[in-house]
Amino acid sequence: MLEKLKNSVLNGYQITKEDAIKLVDVDLEDLCNAANELRNYFCGNSFDICTIINGKSGRCSEDCKYCAQSSHYKVSIEDYPLLSSEELLKGAKYNQEKGILRYSIVTSGKRLSDTEVDKICESYSQIKEECGISLCASHGLLSYESFKKLKDAGVDRYHNNLETSRRNFSNICTTHTYDDKIAAIKNAQKAGLTVCSGGILGLGETMEDRIDMALDIRDLGVKSIPINILNPILGTPYEGSEILSTEEVRRVVSIFRFILPDGAIRLAGGRGLIEQKGKTTFTSGANAAISGDMLTTAGISIQDDMKMIEELGFEVSMI
Repeated sequence: MLEKLKNSVLNGYQITKEDAIKLVDVDLEDLCNAANELRNYFCGNSFDICTIINGKSGRCSEDCKYCAQSSHYKVSIEDYPLLSSEELLKGAKYNQEKGILRYSIVTSGKRLSDTEVDKICESYSQIKEECGISLCASHGLLSYESFKKLKDAGVDRYHNNLETSRRNFSNICTTHTYDDKIAAIKNAQKAGLTVCSGGILGLGETMEDRIDMALDIRDLGVKSIPINILNPILGTPYEGSEILSTEEVRRVVSIFRFILPDGAIRLAGGRGLIEQKGKTTFTSGANAAISGDMLTTAGISIQDDMKMIEELGFEVSMI
């Protein structure tokens, strides 16, 4: 069954939910090898590596149960307003010098205000003028008009995770909806931006939930898919959650490769919690990563990631 399904995908077949569910029980190493073959066929040895900066931290009105920045939970983090253009430009130049091709500014909150959008667009314009790095933005559930402003300021990609499946979404957040997420993604695409959207593993979801999320991402035409592994942060409702095993993460990555064969499947937050800092996922179908620190937790250094990419025979390039 696995070999037949792999060959069908190689020949252009889009697998169904029923096909994907069959992959949950196949031998893990066979599945990972097949997924890696798909990755190599559709994407070659390209590895898409990006970094993020926490451009505005804390005091978020949303109640996402995994997040340290939510004002609903008592977590000790640094709160601050939008960083200055000088600080954001400094970060962009530093990352470009380290070989990073894409730099994303992420801000807390349901969405930036119109005034904040105008301010951040000034920062993006300055970065675009003085630095050659590609720009990604993550500023919540913006309007189409705000997305157009970002596009005009030099941003070419927008990040907005679905986080989990439609069925499971209300279990992790009640202050906005799954459809709010989808509406924002479609408005970003309408404004001419490509989209990065994935989710978090370990939010009490089933494997079927994960598959449903991947299928929705495929239906939205998204090609950059971050996979985060829940880091149970003290003070959040998920503080006592069990960290997922490396084997489970590898299986999810492999199934995502079958569903999204030509995508940049990007290991993101929580990668350092699993064995070898997630190295084996990159021989299981993944071909992208967020490097450096995350928003409120430590990540993997750019230097270590660049070494790993070389050891695995990948080449850094945007997918």
